[in-house]
Amino acid sequence: MRTFTTLSGPAAPLPMINVDTDQIIPKQYLTAITRAGLGKGLFHDFRYDMEDRERPDFVLNREPWNEACILIAGENFGCGSSREHAPWALEDFGIRCVIAPGFADIFFNNCVKNGILLIALPEDNVNTLMADAENPQACRMRVDLEAQTIMRASGETVGFEIEPFRKHRLLEGLDDIGITMARAAEIDAFEARQKAAQPWLYGADIPDSAG
Repeated sequence: MRTFTTLSGPAAPLPMINVDTDQIIPKQYLTAITRAGLGKGLFHDFRYDMEDRERPDFVLNREPWNEACILIAGENFGCGSSREHAPWALEDFGIRCVIAPGFADIFFNNCVKNGILLIALPEDNVNTLMADAENPQACRMRVDLEAQTIMRASGETVGFEIEPFRKHRLLEGLDDIGITMARAAEIDAFEARQKAAQPWLYGADIPDSAG
């Protein structure tokens, strides 16, 4: 998993509430077993018409937002099913940070495990950032995870809170496997002790106690 330290670039506005995971990445993309290429399907029904042509009025099809790395969204973003393809599609498109008043819990955790920072802010703050994002002259933002700040194009900063362990995971680029492997020395020491005390668990012959 990629580390997340700072992120700078255009923020795209998506002023919609209750955007569910089927809207983020619809079911026809769920047969994919890798994340490569899923960015094309991100917000498919919003981005494309019935002939699979780009809708020129959708924000991610327009400059500068077609290169957005930050998304400003409405309340309860990521509700619906638990499909991990949703954060995969965001990440493959290039969006590594979503800012909204609130998120669905499973989606929130899936994003952290895939290196995407989700920032929950009061609605007034989100509205301010949404207005910035809607202005192509003011949509560039800088997110600093270590400092826990969002810098607007005006130079003003907005602070945010994040649970310390989630912050650690993102800064260090640790998915679930990475968290386990960070304790590899302890795991090896445990296995060595267990192998000495219970060798049959590792395929050794059981001693004949009858002599």
